[in-house]
Amino acid sequence: SVVCCPPQNYPLYIRSVPTENELKFHYTVHTSLDVVDEKISAMGKALVDQRELYLGLLYPTEDYKVYGYVTNSKVKFVMVVDSSNTALRDNEIRSMFRKLHNSYTDIMCNPFYNPGDRIHSRAFDNMVNSMMMQVC
Repeated sequence: SVVCCPPQNYPLYIRSVPTENELKFHYTVHTSLDVVDEKISAMGKALVDQRELYLGLLYPTEDYKVYGYVTNSKVKFVMVVDSSNTALRDNEIRSMFRKLHNSYTDIMCNPFYNPGDRIHSRAFDNMVNSMMMQVC
């Protein structure tokens, strides 16, 4: 599951595979946004000094691992990965977040996109789908 949220914490983009547990993913994501906010406030001034912030593993559950990332403009990305997937390393998760960030930047540069609207981009969807296929 991949989620992109602005500083106001309403989702701009949610994508989950498989879709049958989508409601559970929504709950997990909203819970993890609170953890992201706590980590950001704990970092304080150190956050301002960094260009981007990979938060790493926010918290593990029995079924999932939840990772977080925040941009310099306080846009939050959350990724939920199946706990049984032990092949993913920290640097691969970080790389995926960078790809998400770059694709989000491309969307923001589109003159027809209104900041704060839900993301409806075929290019962004394709990038997320290819990332999810790589993980699954």
